Amino acid sequence: MRALLHPKQSERLAHLRELGILDTEAESQFDEVVDLASKICDVPISLISLVDETRQWFKARVGLDAPQTDLDRSICSHVILQDDLVEISDTTQDVRTADNPLVMGEEHIRFYAGMPLISGEGLPIGTLCVLDTEPRVLTDLQRTTLRVLGMQLMRQIELRLALHQAAVLRDEIDHRVKNSLQTVASVVRMYKSRVDNAVAVEALSAVERRIDAVAMLHQELYQTSQSNRVALAPYLVRVASLLEASAPSNVRLAMNVCTVQVESSTAANIGMIVSEFTANAIKHAFPGGRRGTVAITVEMSQDHSNMHVQCRDNGIGNANPAEENEVTRLGQRLMQAAALQIGAEFTLEARADGYHLNMQVPMKDAPNVELAAE
Repeated sequence: MRALLHPKQSERLAHLRELGILDTEAESQFDEVVDLASKICDVPISLISLVDETRQWFKARVGLDAPQTDLDRSICSHVILQDDLVEISDTTQDVRTADNPLVMGEEHIRFYAGMPLISGEGLPIGTLCVLDTEPRVLTDLQRTTLRVLGMQLMRQIELRLALHQAAVLRDEIDHRVKNSLQTVASVVRMYKSRVDNAVAVEALSAVERRIDAVAMLHQELYQTSQSNRVALAPYLVRVASLLEASAPSNVRLAMNVCTVQVESSTAANIGMIVSEFTANAIKHAFPGGRRGTVAITVEMSQDHSNMHVQCRDNGIGNANPAEENEVTRLGQRLMQAAALQIGAEFTLEARADGYHLNMQVPMKDAPNVELAAE
């Protein structure tokens, strides 16, 4: 006999569609559930059956070729009217199943047990069920296991929806942040093109570099599965590469950065310091086409309690003190402020062999590190 409609049929169907699982591709986490249920209950057929308006569709199946059946062949549509496991030891003797085509036809189904999949809102969407071609009775352990698997399966389906919604929201936020950063960068470039004062131009250039670094940090955050931590090495390589692309041919960058995950705020401030030091070195350390190198090194202390950041150039250093003006002092103040924000010890020295920046950044944990060379 065909099952009655669920008392909350409209709400139930709406929730089933909201879950976004109907007619989706096979997924290993669901295939593993039916395989486990089949083995534990020692039966040839196991299904995750989602009861739609006119059909039951199988998200995962073992021992049955058909991906779906109409509701005239559905035993699961009877089970979703219940709140607990339904076991039919002999389908030929139960009024709900005796005339079912799966029982009377070539499939020869003689045993059925199904656990309703009930959402947090109390709405059943289908079942986790096992079937056999011979009458049988489940053991207490098999019944308990089927109940637990069914409840866990429903949580898994709801988690699947939550992860999808989070991904959609993340994509939307990513799009809006990128647009906002591009707009701000365009405004800064416009103002920079209209001013003649060297200090103002340098200040706007520093803002522009900071926007670029934030945009790169956002991209690193978007690509990682951890919402507030980034891989420092690829981030700093991208920051430095952007500056290297505009550097004269006589200046090269060398990077040795340990592979470590850091908090986004730490990465942002280290990125700003590397960006400022590199930009100032490219502009002031190698006058007259002098060849030179800007070297960036990041390594962990032996006990992993501190990260040592070192930036050096082999330019003119303190050979021409007159070159230090309000423009270069602005860059130094920006770097000192960034170091202060992450609680780092910061020194910057102008020596005869170039500028030397050293910074000790306290670490909150002790990550495994490797060395990434560029």
